[in-house]
Amino acid sequence: MSDGDFSGDARNPEPERRGEKRFLWNRIRDFFDGNEGDLSLRAQIEEAIDEHEEEEQRDGSPPEKGDLSAIERQMLRNLLHFSEHDADDVAIPRGKIVAIDRSASWEEMVETFSEHGHSRMPVYADSLDHVIGMMHIKDVFPFLACGKTPPTDWTKLMRQPLYVPQARGALDVLADMRARRVHLAIVVDEYSGTDGIITIEDLVEEIVGDIEDEHDDAPIDLLVPLDAGMWDADARVELDEVARRVDPRLAEVEEAVDTLGGLAFVLAEKVPMVGDIMHHASGWKLEVIAGNKRHVERLRLHPPMRDDEIEGEQAD
Repeated sequence: MSDGDFSGDARNPEPERRGEKRFLWNRIRDFFDGNEGDLSLRAQIEEAIDEHEEEEQRDGSPPEKGDLSAIERQMLRNLLHFSEHDADDVAIPRGKIVAIDRSASWEEMVETFSEHGHSRMPVYADSLDHVIGMMHIKDVFPFLACGKTPPTDWTKLMRQPLYVPQARGALDVLADMRARRVHLAIVVDEYSGTDGIITIEDLVEEIVGDIEDEHDDAPIDLLVPLDAGMWDADARVELDEVARRVDPRLAEVEEAVDTLGGLAFVLAEKVPMVGDIMHHASGWKLEVIAGNKRHVERLRLHPPMRDDEIEGEQAD
């Protein structure tokens, strides 16, 4: 085989016959022959993965030894598109942030760490929009393990997180974290308010998928079907999931909201109280069944009325 020929098999000097199955890495090596037209390297690799999977499905044969597994191919796809995400896409949303006020006592801070099992926690002054630092459990543990007297002002143990705008690319955020040796980033919006947080784990999960550890709770279904077409929903459920499982019209909203709770707020034009019912243009009704003065926790989704039900109501 000549130095410039990457398409042959070292064990078989005969050229490949037309139509013979070509494996993924052979296909990728063909890129270096310069015969791939104007496609970008990203597009070429993705096209190679698609062709490989189509051939695998047609043949119904198991992957060759040493070939990429389905999981590896998915990770490769995720990696190819990683740079398309920005900080806002990968961040833990504001409503799910576990943070502590700097006015909290040492005992309250330790209890918060214990309750949620996180290793890092943002510290704010009065409002989550004013994050002033973060606490690391490693800085707390020596006092607990050795019985040392904690500092009167525990905020002196704070470390500085990274602050990034919503539009900063995920790849740039990862580079920033590596350069600063910081594992927690605060995502700020255009008004310098806190939009969310990003951890190294969040960025890695964009490539390898969800990583569950021994402290993670079992996944909870935020959207549960009930009788008569109704649904019981956590206010945190994403509108994309509601659209996929319930009705795509429920995700059609002009305002920048991502969750069902956000939709309820938009429809009510305030924080709705338990018992309040909001009417959606699609005919769905959103009933608040749990919450408090600050936010909605759970909702009951009532389906649109059928034509015969509407006629019956009008007749009454």
